[in-house]
Amino acid sequence: MISVKGKLVLITGATSGIGRACAEIYAQNGANLIITGRRDDRLAQIQNELENKYQVIVTPYCFDVRDREAVEMFGLELKNKHLTPYIFINNAGLAKGMSSIQNGDIDDWEEMIDTNIKGFLYMARAILPLMIEKNTGTVINLGSIAGSQVYPGGNVYNATKHAVKALNQAMNMDMLQTNIRISTIEPGAVETEFSLVRFNGDKEKAANVYKGFKPLTASDIADIIYFMTTLPEHINIQNLLVTPTAQRSATLFNRQ
Repeated sequence: MISVKGKLVLITGATSGIGRACAEIYAQNGANLIITGRRDDRLAQIQNELENKYQVIVTPYCFDVRDREAVEMFGLELKNKHLTPYIFINNAGLAKGMSSIQNGDIDDWEEMIDTNIKGFLYMARAILPLMIEKNTGTVINLGSIAGSQVYPGGNVYNATKHAVKALNQAMNMDMLQTNIRISTIEPGAVETEFSLVRFNGDKEKAANVYKGFKPLTASDIADIIYFMTTLPEHINIQNLLVTPTAQRSATLFNRQ
């Protein structure tokens, strides 16, 4: 297994959920972090917690991945400071709403497309050239079971995660002449703020998503991502679908 001690790990969307859990496990194992997100207060809190707990260096950057100019400036700053991630976790993303297409909220569509596809690409375009120059490292693109299986009400979110899956495959082809590994993980039901965001803060609706079975946790996915990125460098897990045992497809759950 590869040690991450002293290596640099970049995590987008690190203020909650899977991104936050990834920050924890890499810091715990001695990696220095660059964490990004839209909530400056949370970034500062995570920085303080992880630095004090694990004696690592945590550098926060507050911006929205949808902001192309901000992402480009971020990439330029990393280049100028000679900060090249060994591991890049392209995690920032969200779902909004579960309306049919004919009744869909176009603002929700715009937010999902701008974050899950365009923001994803902005970050990849900013960071991949730095990693190519070093010719080493691993990229984890956060997908979803929604990128393999369409479900009712998923429509545009499904489309954005299908795009992530396709782009992951394309990145693997584009990185053929390098030693950089490109991977995507596709979680099923993970209990985080995901459903709370999807239902605009409706706690009851969000709780019902996970009712009657044991869902995955953010730490479960972070553990798997850590495993994927610390395997010997000749091993590249290109795609991994992970569900709770009680979930057998995007829509089939064994609820007790």
